[in-house]
Amino acid sequence: MTDEALLAQVLTPYKEHCKYLRSAVVTERDGRASARCEFAIPESCYIDDTGHLNSVEVNICYNQMMYYLVAKSVQEGLGTGFESWTLDDFWKHQLPDILIARFTSNFRRPVNPHAFSGEMEFRTVARRAPAGGSPFLHAETAFRYWDADSGRCDGEATLAIVNIP
Repeated sequence: MTDEALLAQVLTPYKEHCKYLRSAVVTERDGRASARCEFAIPESCYIDDTGHLNSVEVNICYNQMMYYLVAKSVQEGLGTGFESWTLDDFWKHQLPDILIARFTSNFRRPVNPHAFSGEMEFRTVARRAPAGGSPFLHAETAFRYWDADSGRCDGEATLAIVNIP
C-alpha cells in the first residue's frame, strides 16, 4: 500500500500542479526493489494538451517514482545500496545529489496522460570509489508506462548518487 505521508513528503519539492504520482506500491525480489505506480496528469505544466504523454512528462514521472522508491527502500531497508541511509539522509540528498547520468525513453504507442500506470526497478546499485575521487552510488534502472488503451513507453536510466553518507 502507498505510504501517503511518505508520498506527500517525497513530492514536497514539486509545484502543486506538477505532482503526478498518485500511488505507489514498493516490493523487493532477489534484493532488487521496484515500484508499481499510478499517475494522472490533468494538465501539462508547460505546454498545451498534446493528447499523449510526452518526453518531459515521462522524465518528471520517472523522477517522482524513483524518489518514492528510494525513500521507501530506505525506510523499509529494501534492496541494496541504501543500507547505511536514514530518511534524513534521503531528504538531504533528494534534490542536490541524485543525478540522472543517462536517460532514454522509447515510445511504442501513445499513452493517455490523464490516467496511466508505471513501474520501475533498480537493476543494480553499486558503490564506486574512483581513484582520487569521492565515492558515489551508481544505479542502473528500468521503467515502463502503460494505459488502459494499450499505450506503452519504456526506458532506462542511470543514476549517480553523489555526496553519499
